[in-house]
Amino acid sequence: MPTESWTRSWGSRRGPPGSGKTVLLRSWIAQAGLGDSAGWVAAGGDDRDPRRFWLSVLNALRRTAAGSALVQEVTAAPDLDGWTVVERLLRNLAALRDPVWLVIDDVHELGPEVMQQLELLVLRAPPALRFVLATRHDVRLGLHRLRLEGGLAEIRAADLRFSAGEAGELLAAAGVNISQSAVALLHARTEGWAAGLRLAALSLAGHPDPERFAEEFSGTERTVAEYLLAEVLDRQPEPVRRLLLRTSILERVNGKLADLLTGDGDGERVLQDLEEANAFVVSLDASRSWFRYHPMFAGLLALELRRTESAQVTSLHQAASQWFAEHGYPVEAIRHAQAAEDWDRAARLLTGHWPRFHLDGQDAVTHELLTGFPASVLAADAELGALIAADELAFGTLDGAERHLGLAERAAAAVPAARRAQAQLLLGIVRLLVARQRGDLLAEADEAQRLRAMAGMPPAAVPALGEELRALALISLGYAEAWTARSDPAGHLQQGIELARRTGRSYLEFTGLAYQSAIEASRSLPGAEEHSSQAIELAEQHGWSDETAAGVAYTALGGALAWRGRLDEAATWLHRADLAIKPEAEAVAALGVQYIRGQLLLARGQAPGALAAFEAAERLAGRLAAPHPFARPARAWLVFAMARLGETECAEKFLAGLDERERESGAIRIVTAAVRLAHDDPGAALTALGPVLDGSVRVGWPGWLVELAGRGLPAGCDRPGRPRSGRRGKRLGTCAGPGRVRWHAAVVPAAPGAGAA
Repeated sequence: MPTESWTRSWGSRRGPPGSGKTVLLRSWIAQAGLGDSAGWVAAGGDDRDPRRFWLSVLNALRRTAAGSALVQEVTAAPDLDGWTVVERLLRNLAALRDPVWLVIDDVHELGPEVMQQLELLVLRAPPALRFVLATRHDVRLGLHRLRLEGGLAEIRAADLRFSAGEAGELLAAAGVNISQSAVALLHARTEGWAAGLRLAALSLAGHPDPERFAEEFSGTERTVAEYLLAEVLDRQPEPVRRLLLRTSILERVNGKLADLLTGDGDGERVLQDLEEANAFVVSLDASRSWFRYHPMFAGLLALELRRTESAQVTSLHQAASQWFAEHGYPVEAIRHAQAAEDWDRAARLLTGHWPRFHLDGQDAVTHELLTGFPASVLAADAELGALIAADELAFGTLDGAERHLGLAERAAAAVPAARRAQAQLLLGIVRLLVARQRGDLLAEADEAQRLRAMAGMPPAAVPALGEELRALALISLGYAEAWTARSDPAGHLQQGIELARRTGRSYLEFTGLAYQSAIEASRSLPGAEEHSSQAIELAEQHGWSDETAAGVAYTALGGALAWRGRLDEAATWLHRADLAIKPEAEAVAALGVQYIRGQLLLARGQAPGALAAFEAAERLAGRLAAPHPFARPARAWLVFAMARLGETECAEKFLAGLDERERESGAIRIVTAAVRLAHDDPGAALTALGPVLDGSVRVGWPGWLVELAGRGLPAGCDRPGRPRSGRRGKRLGTCAGPGRVRWHAAVVPAAPGAGAA
C-alpha cells in the first residue's frame, strides 16, 4: 500500500476522561461536512463481545453514502464470528473509491479478541477506508508500524488541553464573567482539562461570588468529585485504589514510596500502568520512575483519604518524612514532618539543613518552610529564631533581623549541649549577614574569622559544615578587609571564589564575584565590568537575578558603563538594581545605587535629581552601624551637587557639620574648593587643595583629580593670577615664570561611577 494513502488513513486521539475527545470528533465531522462519509461506533462494556461490536461496525458503514452500496447486511446469528465479519468487510470494501471514515470511540473498552480482529482490518483495509480512534490510552494495533511509515496522525492529551485563552472563551460562552486572574487560576488548577473547565463553568454560572469560587475550585468540588469518582477512582481494583489514596499526601511519588505507604510491592508497575491509562497520573522523568497526580485528582484523593482512612494520615506523613530525609530530600522531609505536626523533627531538619539552603541561594525555600510552623513553636526555639532573623534580612527589614537575632542569642543558653555547636554556627552566619547589611565591616571580618575557625571543626561537632562554609568565610573576610585595609583582602576574596567554584557552589561564587565587582568599582573599571558581568551571567543561569548580590553587580556594572559614557545602558542596570535591592533590609547596597545614580544624573546635567539621590544616600548612611567607605564619597558628591545648584549656604553648613577628620579627607577638600570657587574665592580654593596638590592628603579614586597641568611649576611662584574659566573645570590660578612658562591647577569633578575615596 503506498505510503501516501496511509498518511491520510489513520488518526488517533488519546487523552484522559473528559479531555474532549468525543466532542472534538463530532465537531470535526460536522464542520468538515462528513456526515454522509463517517460511520460512528461507540465502544462500550457490552462491546467486548466480538459479535456485538462488529454488528455495530457494519451498521455504521452501511449508513455512509459509499458504504451503503457495498457493505452487505449481516444477520445477528448466534454463531456469527468476528473474523468472518472482517473477511467479509474486506471483500465488500475492495471496490471502495470514495473516502469513508470509520470512527471508533472508547477503543480502550474493547476486549483482546476484538482488538486483534480490528488490527487485521486496519492492516488490510483499502486506502479509501480511513480510521479514527479515540482512546484513553495506547492500544496494541500495530500503530508503531504506521508511525514509522508516516501513516499515523496522533492527537494526544497535551494537544487536547485548553490554553488559557481558550479557557477564557469557554467560560465567557457559558455566561461566566470573571477576572483574567481568576481565569488564569482556574486554568492552572485544571491544567487545561476540558471536563474540569466545563464543570467549573456550570458551577460558576449564577454563583453569588464567582471570584471566590474560582480561588477555591478543586477536585473536592461536588460535581468534579462525582465525575472523578465515577470515571477514574471507582473503576480501579482495591490495591490500586489504596495506592492512590495513601500516596495522595505526596507532591510526587515513586514506586519505593508507594510500596512503603501501602505495604505492597509493585508500586512502580501500578504507577506506570496508571500513567499509560491516562488516569490523571503524570510521569516526571524520562525513566518514568517519579510521578505526580493531576491537581484536581489529587484533591479528590486527599478528600477520600480523610473520609476513609483519617486515622492513618499522620503516620503516613511521618513515614514519608523519614523516607525523604534518608534519601536526601530535606525540603520534602520537613514538609511532611510539619504535616504530621511533628514540630521538633521539622525544626531539627530545617535548622540542620539551613546553612546549605542559604549557601545554595534557597532563602525563598526557607521562607516558605518557616511559615509552616506555629508562632508558639517559632518563639520557643532559639535555632529557628536565628533562621527568622536571616529570613528578615532576605524578605523583611534590617531592624527586624537584629531584633530576632537578639532574641535568638538570649535563648541560645537553653539549647541542649548536643546541639550547641550547630546553634552557634547558625547564629554566626546570621551575625555575619547582619553586620554586612548594617555596614559594620570590622564586625563582619571578626565573624568571618570565627566561621573560618568553625569550618575546621570535626563534622561530628557541626555536621552541616564543609568547604562551602570556608568559602563563605573567605569571601566575607576578603570583602570586609578590602574596605578596612586589613591584611591581604584580594587574596582572601579570590580564594573564596575559587573554592566555591571548585566545590560546585555556584551561589557562593556568584556572591563573591558580585562583591568583588563592588570593590573593583573603586579601583579598576575593567575589573568591575568583568566581575559584575560574570556574576550577572551566573545569576541569569540559576534564577538569582532578584538577589541582593545581583543588585550589587548591576550597580557596579552601571557605574563602569557610566564612566565609559554609556549613560543609557548604565541607567538600565541601575533600574535593575532598584528592583533587586530592598533599602529597608539592604542599606549598604541601596546606598551604592543612590551614589552611582547621583553621579549619572550629574553627568546628564540633572543636578536637582542628583542632589535628591545623594540626599537619599546620606539618609541610608545614617542607618549604618559604622561609617562605610561608600558614605564619604557620596557625602562629597552631595556637597558638590549643592554647589552646582548654587545652594552654597547649605553646602557650607553641611561641611561645617562634618567632623575634622572627614573635612581633612581628599574628597571633602576637593568639594570644599568647588564651594569656594562658587563664592568666587580661588585663593581659599587653593588653600583647601594645598594638601592634595602636595600629596600630603591622599585621594583614593583617580576620578577625584586635582591636576597640575602645564609645562612645569616655576620655583618661587606663590601668587595666584586672575582666575579664568577652563574647559575641564574652574581654573584656580595662573603664574608666569621665566620663559613665560605657565601653570594652572584645575578642579576636575570625578566622572560618573567614581568609587570610594
